[in-house]
Amino acid sequence: MATPLTADQLLAALRAEGVTVVEHRAWRTHNRDHVGAWGPVNGVMIHHTVSSGSAASVELCYNGYSGLPGPLCHGVIDKEGVVHLVGNGRANHAGGGDPDVLRAVVAENYGDRPPAPDEHQGSAGAVDGNARFYGFECVNLGDGADPWPDAQLDAVERASAAICRAHAWGAKSVIGHLEWSDQKSDPRGFTMPDLRRRIAARLAAAPTKAPAANPSKTPGSTSPGAPRLQPFPGAEFFTASTSSPVITAMGRRLVAEGCSAYAVGPGPRWSEADRRSYAKWQRKLGFRGSDADGVPGRASWNALKVPYVR
Repeated sequence: MATPLTADQLLAALRAEGVTVVEHRAWRTHNRDHVGAWGPVNGVMIHHTVSSGSAASVELCYNGYSGLPGPLCHGVIDKEGVVHLVGNGRANHAGGGDPDVLRAVVAENYGDRPPAPDEHQGSAGAVDGNARFYGFECVNLGDGADPWPDAQLDAVERASAAICRAHAWGAKSVIGHLEWSDQKSDPRGFTMPDLRRRIAARLAAAPTKAPAANPSKTPGSTSPGAPRLQPFPGAEFFTASTSSPVITAMGRRLVAEGCSAYAVGPGPRWSEADRRSYAKWQRKLGFRGSDADGVPGRASWNALKVPYVR
């Protein structure tokens, strides 16, 4: 049992383990602490999102949905190995689960797998997992066919190891949602015993640097054979007074993505046509309401992959 990491401690632990991190919106104060306990914490739980696309999945996990408010985890791990932090505190990810599993995780005394669960959210003997586990949602359809790229599995391993190292836990403090509740099947596509073996090997050594993230997630960076991409200039850049080749490059990408609302152009000065075109792009990514207002945000900008211009 341990006191939860602060936002700064969590961020530092992830970065020390070589994780590429994106801080999403107000994640540091985004939680469900007002409805229940957060801590003492006992482990890490891994999930799949049953969704596709980084930007849309991150927004889903940040906001939640009707009947299950966000955050739905603490971090979203995308297919390129980037961890998007979306919550700090109690999150709606684990739900009710088996007390025998919790005891086995605390003691770290099980074999390849913890005891099979026979409790779930709402069952008589269930215990509250949202108070006890950090949660990572991994972008995957969960159908057994959607691939798990090496970069994503490496990030799952690193993020889990980072929290275990910070709390002096072993790899058996990391479980899948399917090992917690008898009604869950996630994560699907790799096995938790294999993941725990990888985490154990990592914890036995000093932290190492991760492979370079995709340049769309690391603004301005390059990798062999990949074009350099334009860093996100900040939402305040997109006003009527802005005239820049960056706006033209953005507009050309929007046209290429089938999101044009241009009668003429695109051109270098930010315009209403740019805003309406960008709103189409946001909706294509799955954003809705005020999140699809046509003003670029970091997640949608990175997904657009605007070529670098001087």
